[in-house]
Amino acid sequence: MDLSEEIMRAVKDMGFTEPSTVQKKTIPLMMRGVDINAIAPTGTGKTCAFGIPMLEYIQLKDSRIQEVVLAPTRELAVQIGEELTKLAKFIPGCRIAVIYGGQPFAKQINALKRKPQIIIATPGRLLDHMTRGNIRLDAVHTMVLDEADEMLNMGFVKDVTRIIESTPSERQLVLFSATTNQDVLTIAWKYQHDPVEITVEATKEDRPQITQYVIATEHDRKVDDLLYLLDSDVYGRVMVFCNTKFMTDRLTSRLQKEGYNAQALHGDIPQSKRNIVMSDFKKGRFPVLVSTDVAARGIDVDDVEAVINFDLPNENEYYLHRIGRTGRAHKHGVSFSLVTFQESVRMDEILKYMIAKPVPLHFEDGVLRDAEGEAFFENI
Repeated sequence: MDLSEEIMRAVKDMGFTEPSTVQKKTIPLMMRGVDINAIAPTGTGKTCAFGIPMLEYIQLKDSRIQEVVLAPTRELAVQIGEELTKLAKFIPGCRIAVIYGGQPFAKQINALKRKPQIIIATPGRLLDHMTRGNIRLDAVHTMVLDEADEMLNMGFVKDVTRIIESTPSERQLVLFSATTNQDVLTIAWKYQHDPVEITVEATKEDRPQITQYVIATEHDRKVDDLLYLLDSDVYGRVMVFCNTKFMTDRLTSRLQKEGYNAQALHGDIPQSKRNIVMSDFKKGRFPVLVSTDVAARGIDVDDVEAVINFDLPNENEYYLHRIGRTGRAHKHGVSFSLVTFQESVRMDEILKYMIAKPVPLHFEDGVLRDAEGEAFFENI
């Protein structure tokens, strides 16, 4: 790909030896300045796919903002910032700032005073800074919308439109999504110039290796079944997903009473604490993270060994993004969905969307068993 020595050193330092499919297809096109509309499954290396070209063509002597990445959530923005910082490790003079809501303005203004060439931001907070005159985007060379489908689904269409329109019309616009929708297509039609469409199928090499299990249960047995899975001591780092903040807090408290070192993550938790929780989880300081879908997209923890759906998600896409937290970095992962009879129709809808055939499990005599009646944890 004719990458610089600095980038090659950083890539090697990060432990990568070969580009993923999305990186092979995206990097050469971005290096040529082409607008791209990319659809790629989660966990396939999208951040490096757009991050490497952005770092290759920034002008270090230019103190203006040249590259912008928009992300739908604070957590994803922080994650992208961490990844780009690693890629820029050997590029002296490269400055990156992460801007998101929930963090004090003063701290972000101090970061902006360092004249970053690259900004990673959530739409709302970026617009706030633009309105206050803290950020100008008139020198932007490349803008990337990461998780564009989710960002536009969350109601950021007007914000994203205003941000794009504040950049030069000749800038490069790159959209990355796990799925597509009408809003993504509209943005592409309106603001991209002869875009190249890239669709990356989840090949054997790129697809996260996740074995999916469905456990038939009853509503009043869900907590006991969850404890059974955790008590197996097979999985060292686990993410448990709930649909509501109330259930997330309630389940976390129950796990803590049972002696588990578990922490909660949801939208009502202050951003500063959410940052600490995610940092501690990544560093292995506690084994069980109970979360709403706030952590389902963009959170990159390489060694999550199991994902447990305590509640089934209301949207099919969220099932995909939840289980995509495991099986990353070419490791094998497992997911368990605790499904009551009332939820079985919802599970069928998800499986049709996924085109997946999960392994059915059930409890018999207090033991989790497969379809043949064999004890599950004795066979793995």
